[in-house]
Amino acid sequence: MIHLTACGSSRKIIVEREVAVPKKKSIQVAPPPKEASPEPMVTPPLNNKEKIQAYIERYAPIAQKEMQASGIPASITMAQGILESGMGYGRLAVEGNNHFGIKCHTEWEGQRIYHDDDEKGECFRVYTAAENSFKDHSEFLKTRSRYAFLFELKATDYKAWAKGLKKAGYATDPQYPDKLISLIERFDLDQLDVDYKSKALTQNKKQKRDDLIHKVQKGDTLYSLSKLYEVSVEQLVKYNKIKDQKIYLGQSLLIPTKP
Repeated sequence: MIHLTACGSSRKIIVEREVAVPKKKSIQVAPPPKEASPEPMVTPPLNNKEKIQAYIERYAPIAQKEMQASGIPASITMAQGILESGMGYGRLAVEGNNHFGIKCHTEWEGQRIYHDDDEKGECFRVYTAAENSFKDHSEFLKTRSRYAFLFELKATDYKAWAKGLKKAGYATDPQYPDKLISLIERFDLDQLDVDYKSKALTQNKKQKRDDLIHKVQKGDTLYSLSKLYEVSVEQLVKYNKIKDQKIYLGQSLLIPTKP
C-alpha cells in the first residue's frame, strides 16, 4: 500500500495499489538413480581337458591307495575311471557312483541302476561313494581268474596292463588299450606308479639293498609288496619265516635281494 499527500491540503489521499510479489519457483529434485542390478556370475563350462585334470586331482590319491593294496597300476585305474565314467560326468558315475562300468553279476546284493550298454537296460552296481567303486574295481580284477595273469606283470608296465585288460575281455571296444595308453601318456598318469614305488624305496634309502626293510602299513599285503619290490611271495614268506602268509601292521619285513 502507498500513501500520497496532496500539495496545499492537509488531506491525505490514499491510493492502494497491489504490488506483485514474485512466486517462488518450485525446485524439481530428480530421484536418485537406481542402482543397476549386478550381472550374474557365469562360470564357463569346463572343456574336456579341464574335466580330466579335475578328475585326476580328485581321484588319483584313491588310485594310488588301491595300487598299494592290490598291485594294480594307479595309472591304469585312473585311465579306466576317466574312460568308463565319462570323466566323472556319465550317468552311472553321477547317479550310481559307478566309475568303472561294473555290472551287477549274480553275486551283487547292493543297490542297482539300469542302463543301456551292450544290451538295453543292463544292470549296474550302485555304490554309496566313489571310493567304494575304486575298491570294488580292485576286488573285481583280483578275484576273477581271467584277470589273474595281469598280476604277473610289473606294476609299472601300463602298456601290458592295458592290452591285457582287453585280452581278458574287460571291454569289447577294439581300441580300448589304445585309449587307455593315450590317456596315460597325455596326462602323465604313469608318474602315479613311479611316485608310489619311489616313496616306498625312499623310506628305505639308508638301508643296503641286501638288507632292505619294509615296515608294514595299512593296506599292505604280501602280494602287493611282492609287486612293489619285484620279488615273489614265496621269497618274502621264506625270508621272514611268515606263518599262514599273515603280516601285521607295523611289522618290519626283510626284502630279499634279487639273484
